[in-house]
Amino acid sequence: MSYQREFERRLRVAVVGVGSHAYRNILPTLHHLPVELVALCDVNLALAERTAPEYGVSRVYADTARMYGAERLDAVFVCTGPAHHPRLACEAFDAGLHVWTEKPPARRASEVEEMLRRRGDRVAVTGFKKAFLPATDKALELFVGTPEAPARYGPVRTLLGVYPMSVPGDGAAVLAEKRSNNWLANGVHPLAFLLAVGGAVTAVTTHRGRHGGGAMILEFESGAIGNLHLAEGGNASQPLEQYAVFGDGAHLTVDNTDRVTLHRGIPFDYGRTTTFAPPGEDSGAVVWEPQNMLGTLENKSAFTQGTFAEMRHFCDCALAGTPATRGTLEFALHLMRVYEAGLLSEGGRVPV
Repeated sequence: MSYQREFERRLRVAVVGVGSHAYRNILPTLHHLPVELVALCDVNLALAERTAPEYGVSRVYADTARMYGAERLDAVFVCTGPAHHPRLACEAFDAGLHVWTEKPPARRASEVEEMLRRRGDRVAVTGFKKAFLPATDKALELFVGTPEAPARYGPVRTLLGVYPMSVPGDGAAVLAEKRSNNWLANGVHPLAFLLAVGGAVTAVTTHRGRHGGGAMILEFESGAIGNLHLAEGGNASQPLEQYAVFGDGAHLTVDNTDRVTLHRGIPFDYGRTTTFAPPGEDSGAVVWEPQNMLGTLENKSAFTQGTFAEMRHFCDCALAGTPATRGTLEFALHLMRVYEAGLLSEGGRVPV
């Protein structure tokens, strides 16, 4: 991996929105990307002005149109909120820029459709970091594979996601009012993992618990079934977030995104096997996790949580002039349709 100062070719970029999330996660990650940060933009101009010197930026703006007229840019990182992402992304597309937007991409699927119409030949990536986790890559390698490297334990048969939240009970009103809610703000995280590994979803059924939480059943085009367990009440428990992928002869679990375990079991003859640790290394569990005692990149949250991978994919595609293959607007549109189906289901099956 190269650092920003080592790349020979770099994108000239601006960041739109320098609030707390961008300050903690997005701006620091730029140090590892092939970019030259030339401008910041935020409606809170004073905040942008205080932030700019830390990153060697001399030009700040409160208005994106002004910035696009004054600066020579290749791309923009939009880190505001779903109410503003569609307008800001479309404005940047119209200015001829490649666009990365933080998740969620919008408040309605129809807004993503408009982003797709306006994208043209520009590169667009949405920051669904759970689709870019090292853990997600391992699940894809072992259970999905590629034509060149078939999966050892595929196909995916079932998937499980455990995430502490509920889905609003007045889903139709939430959609009609484009109302902000936690299912939109954070529900996209487990959906991103499940869709990245499981593929396209054909139908959704949501069962809400009387005391909060519930379960969401995802029917995948592949024939796999997913269960998103809505673990409301577990917000302070450990691990906070879990996933499992079940295939042929093994399953994989992910705890808090950074502990990945492949469960292979042991060969046994029921009632006759006498050891749970047979000879050799081809049975039992394999665990991957950060050392967390070294100041190296694989231990840092930008890398364990997928932020670097999503932003690097965007930059690489923009520099090469090739369409994104992950976190695409097409993926974002499908995820938003699943999000909406989850809101509309009241125990009934909703096609996607």
